Amino acid sequence: MSATGTPGAPEIRGVRDLRALPKAHLHLHFTGSMRPQTLWELAAERGHRLPESLRDDLALQVEPTHRGWFRFQRQYDTARAVVDGEDVMRRLVQEAAEDDAAEGSGRLELQVDPTSYAPFVGGLTPALEIVLDQAARSEAVTGVSIGIIVAASRTRHPFDARTLARLAAKNAGPVIGFGLSNDERRGVTSEFAPAFRIAREAGLLSVPHGGELLGPSHLREVVDSLRPHRLGHGVRAAEDPELLDRIVQAGIGLEMCPASNASLGVVARPDQVPLRQLVDAGAQIALGADDPLLFWSRLLDQYETARAMGFTDPELAELAASSIRISAAPQDVRQRLLDGVADWLAAPPPAVAPGV
Repeated sequence: MSATGTPGAPEIRGVRDLRALPKAHLHLHFTGSMRPQTLWELAAERGHRLPESLRDDLALQVEPTHRGWFRFQRQYDTARAVVDGEDVMRRLVQEAAEDDAAEGSGRLELQVDPTSYAPFVGGLTPALEIVLDQAARSEAVTGVSIGIIVAASRTRHPFDARTLARLAAKNAGPVIGFGLSNDERRGVTSEFAPAFRIAREAGLLSVPHGGELLGPSHLREVVDSLRPHRLGHGVRAAEDPELLDRIVQAGIGLEMCPASNASLGVVARPDQVPLRQLVDAGAQIALGADDPLLFWSRLLDQYETARAMGFTDPELAELAASSIRISAAPQDVRQRLLDGVADWLAAPPPAVAPGV
């Protein structure tokens, strides 16, 4: 019997719902997670004038140059200016958790540099504690397991990174990792190594950005100096088979963000990221949205991009499982999500009538 109930007619199967696929979201920035509607509302309340690029519904598109990055950073800073107190900080964490839950993410590892929010709430420690407290509350409400990554910026002195690493270490547990973000062309990578050593000694994951704007030589320096467990992006590893093999053999995960790579000019279109090449090489990958506020593309969209690139349901399930395995989720959460991935794949895809 066919899907239409007509004997002898061919049965045509649809595709499984990617929203129902359990997954982990490991690359999402605090301000960049903000809903556009939230930004518009908060800016109106404060009388902030937003540039047209933050008022429309088009993804940011810049060239991969210092000027392009400056444009991206200027818009990010404009958005960050509305995050001026505890209530707004709590709202961002809650909405990020809600949005992830709606897309099938059972684990969120949210990255935050408390430096920018500290002046509004009394310092670095209160800023981080607000995020951690709300993460625990949001986890209880949404069911999404949440870990926090404290990130330093390449645009600030390495001593600032050490201060943040000590703060992260003091809060190890709810804080699960230490990162390094902003323009890869800024700062000297090796000078941030002492901060990452502090974090590793506290049992935190090393999760610096690398291999997005700059190529294999810089990525090799990040791997050598910061000893990452995961790399934020790492997409440029595809350009150096020897380096890629080293990353694979070391078990270093890659947090790939196709929409982000396209918006920042690393590739022309999201479906041009070398995802297939990296997967075939054995890389452990977690798809991420990075800054959906600016790139207008959330976690689910990254999986849709992979499907459009030809990834089958079993391969998409493996991408989701990989994101879970390289997360810092508690073992019970990890197992529950992996079981959910297996269940998603075991269920037959929906039947679709011919012509639909």
